[in-house]
This record gives sequence, structure tokens and C-alpha cells, in this order.
Amino acid sequence: MTTSSTEPAAEAQSLATELTQGRERIRGPLRRLLLWFVPGALGIYILWGAIPGILLPVQIEGIDAENKVANLAIATTIGALVAMIVQPIAGTISDRTRTRFGSRAPYIVGGALVGGVALIALGLANTVVLVALCWSLVQLSFNIVQGPFSAILPDRVPVSVRGTFAAVLGAMTMVGGIGGAVLGSVLAADVPSGYLVLAGIAVVLLTLFVVMNPDRDNRGEPREPFRLGDFLSTFWVNPVRHPDFFWAFTGRLLLYTGYFSVTGYLLYLLQDYIGVGDGAVALVPLVSAAGIPTILLSIAISGPLSDRIGRRKPFVVASALIVAVALVIPLLWPTVEGMIAFAVLSGLGFGAFQAVDTALVSQVLPNEKAFAKDLGVVNIAATLPQTVAPAVAGAVVLLFGFAGLFPVAMVLSVLGAVAVLPIRSVR
Repeated sequence: MTTSSTEPAAEAQSLATELTQGRERIRGPLRRLLLWFVPGALGIYILWGAIPGILLPVQIEGIDAENKVANLAIATTIGALVAMIVQPIAGTISDRTRTRFGSRAPYIVGGALVGGVALIALGLANTVVLVALCWSLVQLSFNIVQGPFSAILPDRVPVSVRGTFAAVLGAMTMVGGIGGAVLGSVLAADVPSGYLVLAGIAVVLLTLFVVMNPDRDNRGEPREPFRLGDFLSTFWVNPVRHPDFFWAFTGRLLLYTGYFSVTGYLLYLLQDYIGVGDGAVALVPLVSAAGIPTILLSIAISGPLSDRIGRRKPFVVASALIVAVALVIPLLWPTVEGMIAFAVLSGLGFGAFQAVDTALVSQVLPNEKAFAKDLGVVNIAATLPQTVAPAVAGAVVLLFGFAGLFPVAMVLSVLGAVAVLPIRSVR
């Protein structure tokens, strides 16, 4: 995972010193970390763009086209439930890990390797039950990666430049999702081969990230004693003692639930709501890519600007409201052009949200000795919507049709903006 040279260790120690001293210049190992966050994050987020949005729906439709909506809801709900449970547990274990490679690297590389094998198995699954099982294994493995990977931000990045780092991570979240959709549409003709390609991309990029950004040897650092009560409280942060954390969690939960209620069914929306039928697979990357310019623009501006003016909340609130407005477009204009317009405007809002909300969350974490655990809890706000949204969206579609998704998503997005307002420790 790393070399025997003392130079990487010295650089890692320099990065830790920079974190504690609060320097604001992004240089040396900090700059390298920023640059390598790009392929590292892509190694994770390209999966979430390609698989649940394209490859998994195509695979499930090929097994049972008549019941595709319900079957997709079942598979994605089970998988996301696994992700919700695993990520905080992986974070808790990572916080307590002491190795020559630090506390995060073993889980990033090990989880990617296991996840690669699970992806290959997913490609061979030929029943809905096997698809759900293998997809759950993929979710388990790559959420073991994602929890420790997310903790690198508060671990090694000074607060004064976290907006910039969060902007890069937010950009890669969106670019990975859109790039994954494009790649998934290309690979959809041969789903098993598509999973194999994605496995290779994830393993290579995440391993390179760890090799190029070695952490310091932490075997000599004290480790909190294991207490069963503490472990069982992994999923709980007292909202009375830590209200800002609670409100940040709630805001993310609401916005993500609204957003994924729509985007999680993009392929089927294009097929059945817009009415393009078999041409939907080719249109998914077109619709997704339409938002790239606004995503990149909003991320490039909002993250660094929030650092410069020292404010996060106005950006988060505005971005959630923009997403809500964007959801009106396909409801009133149910055409391919309307979906493209939705992608453009929602990209502006969701891009800014990804950039600034990550920085905001990193400033309200309750325990500096348990960054990965607390970020795992926060990330439930991203994974739980993927658990709830397919079930809710499936029920809405079955009762009211696809058009019913948009009003529900709008209300949730507005509530997500409102939830951020009570936060006091971050402006």
C-alpha cells in the first residue's frame, strides 16, 4: 500500500501538522491530496451512477419486464438498507484501527477488492433474488470503502479550506454519477461485462489513491477502549446535545429523499412517463450530461466562495430551493426537453448543495475522535433516502403514476432547505 521510504510518512506528518495549525495554503501533500480526491471519488461514485440508474434496471427488466418497478424497488431498497447499516459500523471500526498504513487505508483497498468480486457475481445473477443479494454485497463492500474515505476530509484537511475540498468532492459526486450514467448506457448491451469494467475502474482508482496519499503510521496512538454500549450507539447522536448535527442530518435526508425519488427512476420515467420506450437507455446519459455545465459552475463558485465569506447556510438553503423549483419543470412539461431543462436547473442546485453541505457537515461533527463514525451516521442521510425513496417512489407510481413523484420530491426539497436554518454553530 505504501513504500518503505520515510518521505511519504514525513509528508503525512506535515499534513497532520498543517491541519492542527490551521494553515490556509493548499500546497505540498495537501495539494496532492486534493488532486487525488478526483480519481479516488470517481472510483466510488461512478458506480452509483452506472449501476442503480442504468445497469440494474436493465438487468431487472430483462428478468421480469412486467414487474420491473416493484422488483427494482425491492432490490434497491434491500441494498441501500445494507449500506445504511454498514457505513457507520465501518466508520466506528476504522476510527479504532491502528496500523502502519493508518486507520483508513486498509478499509479503502480491502473494501474495493471485495466489492470488485461482488460486482462480477452481480453480473452472473439471473433471478431477482440473486440480483438483490449480490447488489447488497456490492453496497456492503463499497460502503466499507466510503465511510473511511469520507473521514479523510476532517482527518487531514484544515477547516479553512474544507469548502474547496468539499467542492472537489461534490463535483466528483456529480461527475461520477453522470459519467457513470454515460458509461452505464454504453455498457448496457452487455451487463456482465459492464460490471467487470466497473470493478476494474474502482479497484485501480481507489488503490492508487491510497498509494499516492499514504497516511502516517498510527500504531502508537491511543485507542479508545471498546464498550458495547458505545458500539450499539453507533447509529445514534443525541439531538438534544448536538442539535446542529441533527439539523444538518435532517436537511440532507430530506433533500436526498426528494432528489432520489425522481432520479432513481430516470430510466423508467423516460420509458413510460415521457413515452420514449426503448430509446430511453440512450437518452439517460444525454439527460444526465445536460446538467454538467451548471453542476461544474455551481460547484466551482459555491465551495470556494463559502470559504471566502465564511458562510455555508445560505448556499445550502438556496441550493435546496433551486432543486425544488427544477422539479416543477417535468411536471408541467413532460417531454424530453422538459427533462433536460430539469437536469440543467437541478444540476445548478444539487451541485452547490454537494459542494457546501459537505463542508457544513464536517464542522458540526460531535466527536473529533470519531470522525468516520459520525460521518457514517451523516451518510445515512444519503443512503437512507436510497432505501426509502425506491419504496416510496414505487408506491407513488403504483397509486398515482409517475407524475406523482414530482410534487412529493418538491415538498421534501423545500423541507430540506428549512431544516438547515436552526443550525447555530455554522453561519
